[in-house]
Amino acid sequence: MDGPRQDAALDEEDDMVIIYNRVPKTASTSFTNIAYDLCAKNKYHVLHINTTKNNPVMSLQDQVRFVKNITSWKEMKPGFYHGHISYLDFAKFGVKKKPIYINVIRDPIERLVSYYYFLRFGDDYRPGLRRRKQGDKKTFDECVAEGGSDCAPEKLWLQIPFFCGHSSECWNVGSRWAMDQAKYNLINEYFLVGVTEELEDFIMLLEAALPRFFRGATDLYRTGKKSHLRKTTEKKLPTKQTIAKLQQSDIWKMENEFYEFALEQFQFIRAHAVREKDGDLYILAQNFFYEKIYPKSN
Repeated sequence: MDGPRQDAALDEEDDMVIIYNRVPKTASTSFTNIAYDLCAKNKYHVLHINTTKNNPVMSLQDQVRFVKNITSWKEMKPGFYHGHISYLDFAKFGVKKKPIYINVIRDPIERLVSYYYFLRFGDDYRPGLRRRKQGDKKTFDECVAEGGSDCAPEKLWLQIPFFCGHSSECWNVGSRWAMDQAKYNLINEYFLVGVTEELEDFIMLLEAALPRFFRGATDLYRTGKKSHLRKTTEKKLPTKQTIAKLQQSDIWKMENEFYEFALEQFQFIRAHAVREKDGDLYILAQNFFYEKIYPKSN
């Protein structure tokens, strides 16, 4: 798109864009399948952001193109964009209305184990696709014991830079500044960040808060087949010794601190949005109203 179209203005609900800058191996495909299943019924568009070689950092010129596309492509609004890209601050580009960011993160060691076996054995989503490390039968435990590169603590450094963004310091492994910036963005720039381990509750909250996109999502997740489709095959859980060895690294400590921070925030939001009855969660009804409205209308 070269610039904004001079069409009639969209109403507020339709002039809405959600960006799900999905972190690999956090149940992102499972969640995205729900968005695809609901888009026709709820009347919005879903677009996959496919970057070359899955590079999460865009060039400056691509950042400009991306921001221009998302803000001015009226035919694709309301829109749900998803892809493996790091957070991009739209305010830097002079945009008046920023998109709504959402995301899901996962226990950092569980995410790395899942990714390790995914590269070797794939999953049941596209079982015939040849993966980059296919044929390597080495277990994750063996990799850690031998000090292999695919299971090194540096490979844990992913969720923090995805939330930190496009600054160079975000991608410096072990940067305290990057973690602090990721925390700041999570609180101030993301509408909601869930965790893989509590994905259904994340979907329930999105349906309650953003029904324009997610009406029907909770029932679909509970009953649908696609939402549970993608599972990494041949995955073997690591031993306690392997976990303990990874937990000695400062990188794990930082990624885990960020994960625990996100989890605490998610649980805080959930506690103020739902009530529990007989083991099930229910969304709270509206808990505020207006009164003492002046001047009185005739």
